[in-house]
Amino acid sequence: MDLQEFYLACEGNYQNVKSRLVKEALIQRLVIKFLDDDSYEKLLEAMEQKDYGMAFRAVHTLKGLSQNFSFDRLSKSTSALTEVLRKWESEPVDEEKCELLWRQVSIDYMVVTSAIRKLKENVETE
Repeated sequence: MDLQEFYLACEGNYQNVKSRLVKEALIQRLVIKFLDDDSYEKLLEAMEQKDYGMAFRAVHTLKGLSQNFSFDRLSKSTSALTEVLRKWESEPVDEEKCELLWRQVSIDYMVVTSAIRKLKENVETE
């Protein structure tokens, strides 16, 4: 799997990220480093504990990363969850909606990370 195939597999926007980061080697290196980020694990923990403040911070970070890398599918689901959690201090969280959006974020995250692992395997065998 090359970088363009990776972006197709995770429903990202290769042209967008290429226009900003320019060098394919840089994009590839940074995309693989995405696996080292712990925002998803923090979000998982926060959602299990119903700690919506921590969940908001974690999903907001994940949203920013997905936007920076043009992981459009993940960006869309993290944005939706971010907006539901945004007012966690001042309004009750719609737990049912939050759970549905959380499931979608999880699916999208797995799609991205699975594709990154395939990309990484390809890089390591070159």
